[in-house]
Amino acid sequence: MNKAEILIVDDDRIILDSLCEFLRLEGYTTSPAENAEQAIAALERQPYALAITDIHMPNRDGIALLTLIRSRFPQTSVIVLTGYGTIGGAVEAIKLGAFDYLTKPVVDDDLRSAVERAIRQQTLIRENRSLRSQVEQQYRLDNILSRDIQMTKLFEMIEAVADSKTTILMTGKSGTGKSLLARAIHYRSQRRDKPFVEVSCGALQETLLESELFGHVRGSFTGAVRDKQGKFLAADGGTIFLDEIATASPAMQVKLLRVLQERQFEPVGSNKTITVDTRVILASNTDLAEEVRAGRFREDLYYRVHVVAMNIPRLAERPADISLLADHFLRGFCRSHGRTKEGISAEALARLERYDWPGNVRELENVIERAVLLGKGDRIEVEDLPQKIAEPTPEPGGSAGYRGMGLKQALAEPEKVILRSALETHQWNRQDTARALGINRITLYKKMKRYGLDHEARRLNA
Repeated sequence: MNKAEILIVDDDRIILDSLCEFLRLEGYTTSPAENAEQAIAALERQPYALAITDIHMPNRDGIALLTLIRSRFPQTSVIVLTGYGTIGGAVEAIKLGAFDYLTKPVVDDDLRSAVERAIRQQTLIRENRSLRSQVEQQYRLDNILSRDIQMTKLFEMIEAVADSKTTILMTGKSGTGKSLLARAIHYRSQRRDKPFVEVSCGALQETLLESELFGHVRGSFTGAVRDKQGKFLAADGGTIFLDEIATASPAMQVKLLRVLQERQFEPVGSNKTITVDTRVILASNTDLAEEVRAGRFREDLYYRVHVVAMNIPRLAERPADISLLADHFLRGFCRSHGRTKEGISAEALARLERYDWPGNVRELENVIERAVLLGKGDRIEVEDLPQKIAEPTPEPGGSAGYRGMGLKQALAEPEKVILRSALETHQWNRQDTARALGINRITLYKKMKRYGLDHEARRLNA
């Protein structure tokens, strides 16, 4: 039995009753209305998947009702009926948004087919709306987890520029979440209902990249058997995210400079200029300023894309986020894989926090998924982690030596280890710990917060 609600509007009571009876026998729930005013009142009381309305009615006709439904009740599809079928009437109704147009006397099979197609379209619209809502929720800025002050400043910058048209350049190592932040910018903007298109420039050869971005016409090169729409046109009205932009060839850089300046381009093999309204976000895991100095990246393109620059810090540079993200990934993978884990042991978490994470957030995500799948206990333990992480970290000043990091970052881990050890020695009593370390309690608390130890303290005292 089809549960779809259908509103039928006709000033001829015999036709109205006949249509209601026919569609009820087809399994639909129907509501009659003898004029546009009754129809509007019914629509205001409850939603309808479909309205079937006669065009020729006194006072307000079906075309006027169609226009009102499309503006005030867009979730309702409309099929129009008339006893005076003309091409002009059909064209006008379709232009105004009617799903279909049928002439009286209505053929049962035609009506049945039109209603089925309209209901099917409504189902697809609802599903697409639901999926879009889920995607928007997934990429909301609120859902990007971080306690780090550097990330907080990034979030503030995103809030400031999300709704503008300005080009954004994201830099940072692979796996730091550039794509995630680009999507957050898109879904934070008024372009959220338009496409978000992502292109990995480093994954394509130069000839293929040009075709991928700008499209091509049939016969423009070997293998071009049909016209192809490019990604810039596909993202018209929305956002295009160009990852690994530093890999673009000099010739491609010239074309990118023009499209960034003028929002115009020609498909490969075509003389037709296409203009688009596409917001551009670029990303690079290499230092573009260094690429400019080395002559591998155009200086004018660099300054054109360097309008708003966002550097995404490495995971190792925001240690307070490691436990937060690990717990988030743990809960997510337990749900998706049907596993039960109570959490991560303190020792396993300590090993995660001491690791340098060259693969950044993506590597942490993979490590947690592996532990969920392979771990045998109720909690993730040290033995569930890859050997390179599970192995104890050498003591400061030991054989590990200098690892190519800044002094502040290099000193952070030893300081964290000392703080945790002192806190454990004094049963996490902050006053005793601060006194033993020769610092005041406020300084201790700030350091605990910086390294995420305040959350560990809360867990232990819960």
